[in-house]
This record gives sequence, C-alpha cells and structure tokens, in this order.
Amino acid sequence: MLLAHVNVELFSWSPYPSVWAVMVGALGLYALAVRYWGPQHVSPAEPAVTRAQVWFFALGVAALWVGADWPVHDLAENYLFSAHMVQHLLFTMVGAPLLLLGTPDWMARRLLKPKWLMAAMKRLTRPLPALLLFNGLLVFTHWPWIVNTSVTNEVFHFGIHFVLMASALIMWWPVFSPMTELPRISAPGQMLYLFGQTIVPTVPASFLTFAQHPLYGAYAEMPRIIPGFDAVADAQVSGIIMKLGGGLLLWGIIAFLFFKWSAQQESGAPDEASWQELEREVNKMEVVR
Repeated sequence: MLLAHVNVELFSWSPYPSVWAVMVGALGLYALAVRYWGPQHVSPAEPAVTRAQVWFFALGVAALWVGADWPVHDLAENYLFSAHMVQHLLFTMVGAPLLLLGTPDWMARRLLKPKWLMAAMKRLTRPLPALLLFNGLLVFTHWPWIVNTSVTNEVFHFGIHFVLMASALIMWWPVFSPMTELPRISAPGQMLYLFGQTIVPTVPASFLTFAQHPLYGAYAEMPRIIPGFDAVADAQVSGIIMKLGGGLLLWGIIAFLFFKWSAQQESGAPDEASWQELEREVNKMEVVR
C-alpha cells in the first residue's frame, strides 16, 4: 500500500511555480538584455548575439529547469539520493557550461562591471583556484551533515545549490570564458585542466560506490519506490552516476577539444589564444534577426 501511495504522488504532475517564475524570468531578462544592452556594446555590423548562443543559453536554462522542477526535484528531496546526484550533475556539469557558452562577451562584461566583482573573478577563474574551489565545495557538500540538513531545510538547500552553481560557473570559466579580459586558457591547457577535474570527484564517488551501510540518515528513512532498492544500493548507484556521468561528459569535451586542436595544428590555423577572435568572425555570420 505504501508503494502504491508513493507512486501515485510521484507520478502526479506537480510543477513548482517558483521554479517556473525563475526560469522564465531568466529567459526574459536575457532577451531584454540582448535587445536593449546589446546594440550599445557592439558595432552596427556585428550581431549582439548569435543563434548558437541563444540556443546554448536556452538549453542551459532547460537543464536547470529539469533539475529543479518535478519530477527530479521530488525524487531528489523525498526518495532517492541518486536522483539528488543527477540533479547536481544537471546544475554543475550541464547547465553551467551551457550558460557560459550562451553568454556574449558584452553581457558578461556588463554583469561583471563592479570593480570588486571583476577583481574577485580575476583571482578565482585562474585554473588552480577554480579547480580547488569547485572540488573543495563538491567534497564538502557531500558530508552527511550537509546532505541531511539540506533535505530538511529548504533555505539551506537553496543556498547549497546556489553556491554549487556559482562555483561551477567559475570552474568552467577557463574553458568557456566569453571575455578576453578573463581569457580561456590554451587548448592543451584546457584538456589538462579538465583531466584534473576528473580526479577529485573520484574520492566522494568511491565512498558512495563502496558503501556498506547508509551514509545519509535522511535518505535511509525515506520511503522506497523500488522494491529491494534500499539506501545502500541508492548510495552505490549515486557514486556510479557521479563518477561515470560526470567523467564521461568531461572526457567527451576533452576529446572534442583534442580533435579541434589537432585539426587546427594540421591546418596551420591560429592557436587557442586566437580562437575567440575567430569565433567573433563566425558570430557575424549568425545574426539573430
């Protein structure tokens, strides 16, 4: 009876108006910025934003939307830690890089206009600080007290998501920076940097994958929606998702960067330092009308 009751609640569509408002608001603000800010920051012959950037930004918002709304939110908060892991991967490994790819340089420059913010970003977006910050927070947010508190305290939970998302944007910055003032690192550097990013998550992922008892009391007490899938199995699956899901995505990007860099070396095209200038020329051919 309990399983049937849980399934009825889980599969009854129950969207979160606050999530919808935030996501629609983000898309609306992006559109307004493109329309009213964009022409002030580009030459008449240059597009304010490209179709590719619009799609990247929209997909980034969609990734956040999927992670924050029904049913992923309900699964993550009321039933499965493995769903909680999927939620965090959507935020940090999918949503964050897509949002950066969808942000034109003038928009990033405008958002970072406060001197204190630009100064902080210059320090934090260097490869080593960015890597240490994100991975330090990643490990910290998987401590049992943090996880248990985030499940029972909505404000604390929102704060954790906000901090993780901000650190993810910083972590991806050396690879997908939209600004020449805070430039992307070289193509070989990007590959080495992302390889480093695959290492640290192995630590919490290993603790979860080889768990022999429930690590998080809050999830151990939640109802089971799959017969026989207890809290230990849930933790083990979440470790696999963390290692393989995040790892495969990172290695996919590394492979893409390698083949792109290799093709450039063979063709004698400009090195990574000139890629952004090359992209600006491509952008002129993709005007959003």
